[in-house]
Amino acid sequence: MTTRVLITDDSALARKQLARSLPAFVNAEVTFAENGKVAIEQLQSSSFDVMFLDLTMPEMDGFETLEVMRANSINVPVFVVSGDIQPKAQERVLSLGAKAFVQKPVSQEKLTELLQPFKNSEPSSSPKPAQPPADMKIGRREMYMEVVNVAMGRAADSLARYFDVFVHMPLPHVNVLEVSELTMTIKHLANNDNMNGICQGFSGEGLAGEALMLISDSSMKDLLGILDYPDDGSVDNDLEVLVDVSNVLISAFLSGIGEQAGLVFAQSYPAIIGQHQSVDKLAENMRGTWKRTVTIEVSYAIDGTNIKCDLLLLLVDESLPLLDAKLAYLMDDEE
Repeated sequence: MTTRVLITDDSALARKQLARSLPAFVNAEVTFAENGKVAIEQLQSSSFDVMFLDLTMPEMDGFETLEVMRANSINVPVFVVSGDIQPKAQERVLSLGAKAFVQKPVSQEKLTELLQPFKNSEPSSSPKPAQPPADMKIGRREMYMEVVNVAMGRAADSLARYFDVFVHMPLPHVNVLEVSELTMTIKHLANNDNMNGICQGFSGEGLAGEALMLISDSSMKDLLGILDYPDDGSVDNDLEVLVDVSNVLISAFLSGIGEQAGLVFAQSYPAIIGQHQSVDKLAENMRGTWKRTVTIEVSYAIDGTNIKCDLLLLLVDESLPLLDAKLAYLMDDEE
């Protein structure tokens, strides 16, 4: 007897890891979906015993998927497995009918605990763990994307707890950029608004880079509105916001990457690139700081506001072989 399992995640690496970690006693027959839209199509055309669902996906995210399942009376038990660990996200998925919320990366022990109700009373003579398709190859970019997904969830959780809000987690972007392309990226993020920029250098066991946080003037105004800073002129509130938010986001993000790579990062004190400046001026202040870089771009938005914080993690080329080696365990089943 088999257990029909639907694994929904935009990350091929995450799908593969979860499938390989399913306990043999469920004798799983696994189907994959790369987003919620595909998952709904699968659920409407086939029968499943259990579903694993990511939250941050293109086309249709996990929240929307649960809403569509409820509206269409699709009653498959759902376990949400996500890097978005902020309290309000967990509360929301449970209110939408999910059976449990599990933090990425999920352990084999946790899966064994969750799937006990699906243990076959008459298992086959030699049940085997589920195996992903042989042609499901994982490249460096897919590996980085999943590591970043977990790290940005840690940062969103820290920001959410700091402000007591719900933070929308976007899909990250991972690209190799020349400095001219990086300037174009920053101009795109600015969207014609004056910007505030702050950066922090980081290093750990030979891996080095800089984290850059950008907040528009319009976002700064809203941030000041929800923070209880003194308005008696005793402090520069704009500067306090920049330093505080950058410390929360950057520290949590680096910690999330460090946990997965077995690294502890040292961080420099935040340095102001510019305040209330045009994006051209901000880019000019950065000139000469970076050359060619692997850039991880994440944009956070706070629910119910116009607040958006853009975080860019810039890694120098020389750091990549070390990071690849530290993350090789994610790829150790590849030929």
